[in-house]
Amino acid sequence: MLTPEEYRQAQDSPEFTELRRRFRRFAFPMTVAFFVWYLLYVLLSTYADDLMARKVFGDVNLGILLGLAQFVTTFLITQLYVRHAGRNTDPIADEMRGRLEQHEYARETPGAGDGDTQGVTRA
Repeated sequence: MLTPEEYRQAQDSPEFTELRRRFRRFAFPMTVAFFVWYLLYVLLSTYADDLMARKVFGDVNLGILLGLAQFVTTFLITQLYVRHAGRNTDPIADEMRGRLEQHEYARETPGAGDGDTQGVTRA
């Protein structure tokens, strides 16, 4: 069983810092971009009735196409994230998980009254 100290050590590690940085470099800009795109759609739907009602073909108007594009964008972002995670964050997370399972983040600390210690195999 992992101790809270091991989790703190893993969280304070350079690997975890890099993992967070890589995740945030993708997630924050993508979240802002999608939010702006969604807000634009809502604002156009509210204030640009004539534009959104413009027929593109048959009974399909621009509003319907932009609404469907919201779904397409969601799937696209998901696909991009899966690729990003597979290349940039999952390898670090997998290594950290392995190190946690091997108790490699444990500092040398006295055991619970039995005098045992746990050592670090990797810094």
